[in-house]
Order: sequence, then structure tokens, then C-alpha cells
Amino acid sequence: MSDTSRPSPEQIFAGMRQAMGHVPSAIEKSVSADAELIHEHMRSRAFAMPTEGALDDETRTLVYLAAALAASSQACIQAMAKKAAHQKIPAAKVMETVRIVRYAMATKVIGDAEPVFAALGAEG
Repeated sequence: MSDTSRPSPEQIFAGMRQAMGHVPSAIEKSVSADAELIHEHMRSRAFAMPTEGALDDETRTLVYLAAALAASSQACIQAMAKKAAHQKIPAAKVMETVRIVRYAMATKVIGDAEPVFAALGAEG
């Protein structure tokens, strides 16, 4: 049973190409494995990034890139790097995002090491 009120995968891909400049290969391949998956993915996108959301598109891309870097999601890192280029986000903003993530991850290691510091008798 098909739902003609929903866009086809090809229509979704066209929208992604317009917004991102490309369709990530995993998204394309997912349709042949489970055609419903792309509709759920787009529903989740609309929930996370509503049309009238508080953040502008550039900020959303940089936040998504930061999250992808922190989560080590190679497919998302690649997709957001390409999207940042497609949106012509200045390199300085992209690199500041990378530096912030690097700092956050370094801070995480220090925070995670608190039991180590305590075992070594460090005072605080």
C-alpha cells in the first residue's frame, strides 16, 4: 500500500540535493533496503530542525557538524562538511567549530579522569 500524500524517495533526494548539494550514499542505499526508513528519517529531521526553528541554517549545519565530530560519525561528518561547502559557510567558522569540538573532547578526558586524579591523591 503506497501513500500518495508523501513525497517519493526521488522527491526527497531532489530536496536533499537542493539543500545539501548531494544525497549521502547511505541515505540513497537505505531506500532499497527499507523504503519506509527515509520517511522516518525525514520526520525526525523535521522534529529536530523545524522550518520555523530558532536557529538559522548555517548554525544548524555547524551544530550538526559538531555533534557528528563528537560522536565520530564519519558519514555525518562527510555530509555536513559537504553541506557547509554547499552553503558557502566561511572556513573560519567551520574551523572554529572543529576547534570547539576538539576542546570539548579534551575537557571530557580531563573530566573522565577525575577518579584517576583522586586515586593519585590530587586535591581539589
